[in-house]
Amino acid sequence: MKPFLILQLRPEAQASDSEFSAILAKAGLSKSDVHRIRLDENPDINHVVLDDYSGIIVGGGPGCVSDEPDKKDPLEKAIEDAIMARMGEIEQRDFPFLGCCYGMGILGHHLGGIVNKECYSEPVGAVNCWLTDEGKNDDLLKGVPDNFRAFVGHKEAVQALPPNCTNLVASKPCPFQMLRYKSNVYATQFHPEADAKEFETRINIYRDFGYFPPEDADKLIKMVQAENIAMPEKVLRNFVGKYGGY
Repeated sequence: MKPFLILQLRPEAQASDSEFSAILAKAGLSKSDVHRIRLDENPDINHVVLDDYSGIIVGGGPGCVSDEPDKKDPLEKAIEDAIMARMGEIEQRDFPFLGCCYGMGILGHHLGGIVNKECYSEPVGAVNCWLTDEGKNDDLLKGVPDNFRAFVGHKEAVQALPPNCTNLVASKPCPFQMLRYKSNVYATQFHPEADAKEFETRINIYRDFGYFPPEDADKLIKMVQAENIAMPEKVLRNFVGKYGGY
């Protein structure tokens, strides 16, 4: 089987390593099943040949595509530019792609959709999500109940459905929790790789990144520890099963 390409956008080493381990565990992959690239260390991915891989999984990150370019951290801008440079080929070929959280903004922005902080941001925590009629029939949501809880936390969001996209999952605070472009390009606003332990790690790492008041970190950790979230990871499992034959 061809490996999966995992592209990571987090410049914080601890967060990146923890996310990578979470993706492997939730997707049912081993290190030998994937090729990992941290874009903060290797931002030039123009040499990557898509046909060498079964599909691409893109992790989350603290950046926002809607921020003004001249106000972005130079490293975060380099990371964003790197993934954006490959989205054209992914889109045109309808190549298997799963973007998680930040990946939603990247896909929406690339497709010409409106991505900003005007509406639909969600505080760090868990939300009730539900499958749309289209979502109930999508391969990546097999085994996911019509209603489930997922971890979220994002400042910006897709404001309207981009062209040629299908809305698969919604929530009350954010109507676009999972999109499909054409047949094989997906993005989730929720975190399919995150369980309570993973989110606790991120709360500690990102407590000063503006997602929440730093003094609320301990309260948020207790909140996520009380959650038992297991359904979103099926999206990763199904992606790997569909495109890798695992």
